This record gives sequence, structure tokens and C-alpha cells, in this order.
Amino acid sequence: MSEPTRVRWSHVGLNCADLDATEAFYTRYFGFERARVVDLGDDRIVFLRKDAAYLELFHSTAPSAGPGTGDGPQAPGTIRHLAFQVDDLEAFQALLGADVPVTLGPLHFDDFIEGWRTVWVTDPDGVVVEVSQGYRDEAAPAAA
Repeated sequence: MSEPTRVRWSHVGLNCADLDATEAFYTRYFGFERARVVDLGDDRIVFLRKDAAYLELFHSTAPSAGPGTGDGPQAPGTIRHLAFQVDDLEAFQALLGADVPVTLGPLHFDDFIEGWRTVWVTDPDGVVVEVSQGYRDEAAPAAA
């Protein structure tokens, strides 16, 4: 009997008005590093990597949907937000400074998990990005 197909997380593809600005945002604030550049002649695709997470950046000339709001779009078929964990939310906010304003929060979710706090920002293309401190998985989540 053969081993079942192993499925692993791959990446999120982001459409970007300015590849360089979007790459700088995710490398400066979230620690991603350039993993690969696919040369398309007049254009390129940039892969960024942080541990096992990848972002694939595509240049897009489509009209912008505008800046994200709240915790992201809520329409079915859209990505609501990207999310990252940090050990110290205040230190992360200090890193952002005035360059990347918080668009929502900080919100405290102590009713669910003691010490869970979150802020939301947007990347250069308006993608909502959640940054949290203190989230933990449930010890024994209810079955589906």
C-alpha cells in the first residue's frame, strides 16, 4: 500500500501595484527574505520566505480595491487578512512607528484567551495584516 499524498502549506499570492514597496514592507516589518525572483522579461515575480511561510508577489496594473478596513473584507471568496504572531505587541508597534499606522486596535480578547491582544495594519496595497500577541490553541477543541 502506498503512502497517502502529503499536503503542505505553500504560499499566498499577493497582487501589488509596486513590487518593491510591498517587498520592503514584508521584509522590514515581518522579517521575510527574498527567496526567488522569476524573470518575466519586462516584469518579475518575487517569492519571499519567513520560516515555512511564503508570499508570492505579482505586479498588477488592475485598479486598486483601496485600503483595507477593520479586520478585512468580509465578502465570501475574498481573503480577510494575513496574520502574524509576535512576542511583544508594543515593541512591534514601536517598530512600525508612524510609517505604518494601526487601522484597528489594539483589541483585547481576554474573554477568550488571557493576554491575547491584536492590532491590524495595511500593507502598501491595502491588504489587511493582523498582528497578535498571546494567542494559544485550545487544549481540546470540540470535534467538527
